[in-house]
Amino acid sequence: MEFNGSSEDLKLNVVYGAAHGTKCFTSGAVATAGDTIVLSYIDEFQFAGSDAGVVGVPNSDSDFGAGYAEGKVLMSKRVNADYYSKMMAEKAGSTVSLDANYDAIQNHVNGMSIADAEALSKDEKAVDAVSSATLVDTAGYVGVLVDAAK
Repeated sequence: MEFNGSSEDLKLNVVYGAAHGTKCFTSGAVATAGDTIVLSYIDEFQFAGSDAGVVGVPNSDSDFGAGYAEGKVLMSKRVNADYYSKMMAEKAGSTVSLDANYDAIQNHVNGMSIADAEALSKDEKAVDAVSSATLVDTAGYVGVLVDAAK
C-alpha cells in the first residue's frame, strides 16, 4: 500500500499479546491513518533450547539472560525463522516458512480498515481469506494487529 497523506496523520502503536498458544507472546506494530491500517509488523517470542543454535534476544548472553531457566534462551521467531520453520515442518508438515506467513498476514491487513480487520480477526476461517498464509492462528495474529491499531 502506498501512503500519500501527511505524516502528521500517521499514528504508530505497538502491543504485545497472545496470538497463539500459551508458550510465547506476539508483538504487533501498526501504523494507521485515521481508520486505515497503513503498515503492520508481526513478530513472536518464545524460549528455545540454548543448544538449538538460535540467536537470542539482545543481552541474552549478559545480565538479562541470567534470569533464564537453565538451558533456555528467549528468541525472536522472525530472527530465527529458519529454525522455527524447520520445526513447524517436522511437527506439523508446514510448507510455508514462518516469516512468509507473517508477511502474508501483514500484507493482507495493510490497507484494510480497522473494522474490516477486526471482523477478519473474529472469523474462524481467517486463514482461508489470507492468500499464502497457512497458520491456523491467523485470526489471532490479525487480532493482535487490530489491538495495536486501536
